[in-house]
Amino acid sequence: MDQLRITGGNRLDGAVPIAGAKNAALPQIAASLLSPEPLELTNLPKVSDVENMLNIIGLYGAEVSRDMRGTRIDAADIVARTVDYDTVRKMRASILVLAPLLARFGAARVSLPGGCAIGARPVDMHLKVLAALGAEVAIEGGYIVADAKAGLSGARIVLSGPSVGATETALMAATAARGETEILNAAREPEVVDLVACLTAMGAQIEGAGTHRLLVQGATTWRAASHHGIPDRVEAGTYAVAAAITGGRIELVNARMEHLASVFQALEAMGVTVWPGDRGVVVNGTERLRPVDITTEPYPGFPTDLQAQFMAMASRAEGASLFRETIFENRFMHVPELIRLGADIALNGPVAVVRGGKPLKGAPVMATDLRASVSLVLAALVAEGETVINRVYHLDRGYEQLDRKLAQCGAQIERISQ
Repeated sequence: MDQLRITGGNRLDGAVPIAGAKNAALPQIAASLLSPEPLELTNLPKVSDVENMLNIIGLYGAEVSRDMRGTRIDAADIVARTVDYDTVRKMRASILVLAPLLARFGAARVSLPGGCAIGARPVDMHLKVLAALGAEVAIEGGYIVADAKAGLSGARIVLSGPSVGATETALMAATAARGETEILNAAREPEVVDLVACLTAMGAQIEGAGTHRLLVQGATTWRAASHHGIPDRVEAGTYAVAAAITGGRIELVNARMEHLASVFQALEAMGVTVWPGDRGVVVNGTERLRPVDITTEPYPGFPTDLQAQFMAMASRAEGASLFRETIFENRFMHVPELIRLGADIALNGPVAVVRGGKPLKGAPVMATDLRASVSLVLAALVAEGETVINRVYHLDRGYEQLDRKLAQCGAQIERISQ
């Protein structure tokens, strides 16, 4: 397993190209299985989660080809088969193939997925969505078994919470169902809006993107399509924190202000300057960070995927910062490792108090999940001496060339292959 060796103390300055959004790309790759017509996806990030999802659809018979323009997926001749757990255990998003396979074949058998150990994240909302559309769904021997031999029928679906994954499952299934489907309490995240744009390009008729009410006209007549994915707001937010924590200045090329309003608001509360630039967004740090009070919420609230990064930054702020995690119950797994670097953090259930202002010191640490991994990188950028981060394969799941991009901005960072 690779390691990262980081020597802290360098002020970062430069421009970082923000890659396509991983969390937008994964459902779009799954959606390609809905249609017998080809789909071209551009701006896919070069990260292992995307590679794994492309491999999974390839196991169903989809033909994947790449050129300078993008990635072309032809699912005309896919076959109904079971992909085993060992293939899908690496990421949660593998469940997204369930609805398209059910729509194409009237039946599907998909392994329960794996992914980061940040909370239970049960699949029941996905199953309830499919049941509402007329499928019989059960879990047998670690596999989800769904049957809709008579086809799916439009329905009124009320989600118990604005789950991104369940909304995406509902959207994909509804495009193939007979009649109209209304989805209430839908997730509003930009990645969901981007899936709607992709499905619309493929021929779907969907209203209400970006709101809590989606209306889908089913029995879609599919057509060949091309879709350019949105930039990754979590990657952009991570590099914004890299600028802020080092007192540096980074231009986030391709980043969109409107996708990160709550994040930039929190940065400005900490004394960081953020403004739109000609190519994206510019973030200018400060020598004296102020403490912050953050509660993670569904979009447009503060994203749980940036909580760990802000906690690393709060360790540099003078005073006490408060973090409330409302999305995933195990999303403080980075805390013990930040403490190893010298951070002063106290946990009380879903609340963390960070008393900042004390110097961080380099140490060997272990990555536990994707976002926790990058919080350790950010802390290491300002820690005295050398930090070695183990198990960085987590980082490769969601960040394209993280070490290279940071190095180009002045970080002293080296990848060590074991």
